[in-house]
Amino acid sequence: MTSPTTVSFADLASILEGRLIAPGDDAYDATRRVFLGDVDARPAAIARVASARDVARVVDFARTSGIELAVRAGGHSNAGQGTSDGGLVLDVRDLDGINLDPEGRTAWTGAGLTALEVTTATVAHGRAVGFGDTGSVGIAGLTLGGGIGYLTRKHGLTIDSLLAAEIVTADGELRLVDASNDPDLFWAIRGGGGNFGVATRFHYRLHDVRSVVGGMLVLPATADAITGFIDAAEAAPEELSAIANVMPAPPMPFLPPDQVGRLVILALIVHVGDSEAGQRAMAPFRALATPLADLLRPMGYQEIYPPEDPDYRPRAIQHTLFLDHVDRATAATIIDFLEASDASLRAAQLRVLGGAMARVPVDATAFAHRSRRVLAVLVNFYDGTPEDRARRQRWVDDFAAAVDQRVVGAYVNFLGDEGAGRVRAAYPGPTWDRLVEVKRRYDPANLFRRNQNITPDGGSEPPSSGSAGSHGGATWAG
Repeated sequence: MTSPTTVSFADLASILEGRLIAPGDDAYDATRRVFLGDVDARPAAIARVASARDVARVVDFARTSGIELAVRAGGHSNAGQGTSDGGLVLDVRDLDGINLDPEGRTAWTGAGLTALEVTTATVAHGRAVGFGDTGSVGIAGLTLGGGIGYLTRKHGLTIDSLLAAEIVTADGELRLVDASNDPDLFWAIRGGGGNFGVATRFHYRLHDVRSVVGGMLVLPATADAITGFIDAAEAAPEELSAIANVMPAPPMPFLPPDQVGRLVILALIVHVGDSEAGQRAMAPFRALATPLADLLRPMGYQEIYPPEDPDYRPRAIQHTLFLDHVDRATAATIIDFLEASDASLRAAQLRVLGGAMARVPVDATAFAHRSRRVLAVLVNFYDGTPEDRARRQRWVDDFAAAVDQRVVGAYVNFLGDEGAGRVRAAYPGPTWDRLVEVKRRYDPANLFRRNQNITPDGGSEPPSSGSAGSHGGATWAG
């Protein structure tokens, strides 16, 4: 990697419409900060680009200078993606334009927008595109990795609503990619992450979302309740998507004080459609046990994203995997592991999949896990010390081994810094081979390598000098 001291950032700053932020600038510390509390990288410079032309200029500069390039949008990546010690960060957050066509049910959105920003703009017209379950996550990383959220069972993944994208490839070319233009690249960016270029705009198909019933339901966590919840979610109409967070109850104003710290199912449920149908769909979940809190109600779709603390920066160890089932033995194992840990936050998050997502052919996009039934994330917070981190990592590893059902695959947006084998697991079989071919064609020098990397030769990981960088992905709670 080229040393920052040999790179003339003044040349780059002189041609940018946006801002080049360097150490010592007033905005530097706030701009370099990402979501994870244990990532504290110090880039040599941060380019807050103002246009697609700026993106091309930064890409050209990185390619010709040899400096390490990281691309940042929301900054929620579990691998600390979107930043680099001593490298150049291309920050797309000022690409925040949005052009709605409510009657045509489409929208062009800038790559720097968040899920909440896009959703707020579209639901004003009774329309929405499905993103994740955290409003501050950037749409770019979430989309490029697949996009699993509250509309997955009804309308598929986020990429299933992607009609086109504008993307700057490693040669500095701005390309409009869709089913007719660079179709192989369009296939690859629907699940292949930030490996192939920098997205500047997305063109989405919008769906009618005029009313939802949703919110939080808190139930006591027993093995029977956990298995019953998963069964109910799989049997529910496709208009309903549910997430079960099995975890110690946090202090919340609507929970009885004597329940705080006890294991609960903190469920997040959304039903898209009329209120009566939504209430009927919620009944099986309410019947599993006497709720400790029932906040399910008719709401605007944008309300699925609760308020967030901008200073919240968790330190978490996690592991994601797919499950074929959650039977009573699996549920009991989940309870045993959570009860055995003393982490300030520990959880097993279970998301039931299926529906429209499963009806898309497996080779239609680079997301290759269409038949998977349950997505699980196991998480353990740590206190910031290396000793505690190692202890929490062992707990997560043991937990994952105990519930592993040998279901092939991993969801790339939930991967941490886990090595080449786990990246390969996200893209099994012919999906990997095709992605390598596209990578070799559009990024033969692996300029876009600070991500869950697919190398042009399909082999080992590139050298690492700090936190990996790409568009922000999703967190365990988002």
